[in-house]
Amino acid sequence: KPHLLLPSLLSYSKAQKVLRPCPVQDRLMEASLLQHPRPTLGAMVSVKYESVRKVLQTLTSHLLELGGGVQDPGMLCCPLQPVVPSPTVNGYRNKSTFSVNRGPDGNPKTVGLYVGTGRGQNIVCVRTDHMMNIPLKHKQVAQCYEQFIRCSPLGSCILFHEGGHWRELVVRTSQHGHTMAIVTFHPQQLGQEALAAQKALLKEFFTCGPGAVCALTSLYFQESTMTRCSHEQSPFQLLHGEPHIFEDVLDLTFRISPDAFFQVNTSGAEVLYRAVRELSQAATNTVLLDVCCGTGTIGLSLARHVSKVIGVEIVQKAIEDARWNAAFNGISNCEFHSGKAEAVLPELLSSWEDARPLVAVVNPSRAGIHHRVVRAIRSCGAIRRLLYISCKPEGEAMRNFLELCCPPDPGKKLEGEPFAPALAVPIDMFPHTAHCELVLLLTR
Repeated sequence: KPHLLLPSLLSYSKAQKVLRPCPVQDRLMEASLLQHPRPTLGAMVSVKYESVRKVLQTLTSHLLELGGGVQDPGMLCCPLQPVVPSPTVNGYRNKSTFSVNRGPDGNPKTVGLYVGTGRGQNIVCVRTDHMMNIPLKHKQVAQCYEQFIRCSPLGSCILFHEGGHWRELVVRTSQHGHTMAIVTFHPQQLGQEALAAQKALLKEFFTCGPGAVCALTSLYFQESTMTRCSHEQSPFQLLHGEPHIFEDVLDLTFRISPDAFFQVNTSGAEVLYRAVRELSQAATNTVLLDVCCGTGTIGLSLARHVSKVIGVEIVQKAIEDARWNAAFNGISNCEFHSGKAEAVLPELLSSWEDARPLVAVVNPSRAGIHHRVVRAIRSCGAIRRLLYISCKPEGEAMRNFLELCCPPDPGKKLEGEPFAPALAVPIDMFPHTAHCELVLLLTR
């Protein structure tokens, strides 16, 4: 039975116990890391559980409206497990993105996180000294970057059309002690010689100057005229150190490129991947389809338990990492496809003739999966189990849930047997915040 699938999963919480929901005041729903007094971890877990329960209530309501298969109209569309805690609570983030903007004192070269709203026109950038989920190393690199840009004659780039150059800082760390820093810079009208001078100054600061205390493994520089740029749009330029950092997950070693997706909570990721393995009911004759596979962490962590892994990912560098990771870990039953899932998957599944059981895992960004991906999955009768992993299930993921589970709709080209929610497992990948990772098992 679905609600009995996870006895072993719940034992991975180490010294912590699974916290069941308890009543909390409405104000905790809006609690943030910047408010004091800080909500207790138990209260925050209750908030997460309640948030997921509301997601399932919404899904149940919509499925009933669409005539979808809900076993008991008075209940949720599927059982909801208690929140599984993260083994690491403080300083767990292995990746932090710091903005550059005006601080509370008006200094436009403040490095930190935004507080306020655009509507209220009260946005300021505050340092992250108080943030319990950000490790000290990240804070140290951010403070050094702030020191560097405050000494630079070039301005910060707050609004592109108003000029300025210094922009975001991304810091990635690993349990190996590796630290990667990625500086985003708007070139505006600077020529190549002036750009080269700024890169040289940045490198000197972090290798020979005050920033040397950070002991960076890798220092990258990206010239970007857009909010976000991929490596293909604007290459990440290695100014110092190694091109990659490395992380261990479930006894496997993973290579990580500057823009490759990797779960921000490494120990929490191990709990997540164990849950995926258990819920997938993977066996030695199973083919695992890993959609939005990133550096291949999910597929590779299950590879020894299945017959074959097929990964699909849009970021070319992440696919290169996934292939390297497979070879380095001695795993030979994986193949990884680079490209948009909506372009790769329909062709891959339309001609599927493999008799082996096919299980799909979908782990998209907050934008969810493309309508053509949903159609391809629904139309492939070989897929009987689907695991959808979402850090924002109340967003675009909800649209995907409904498209996957609604009755056939030829007008929307949603054909094939619909899936049905079977089990929801919330995993606390983001302690000290109101956010939660949801693993939703869909079956047919």
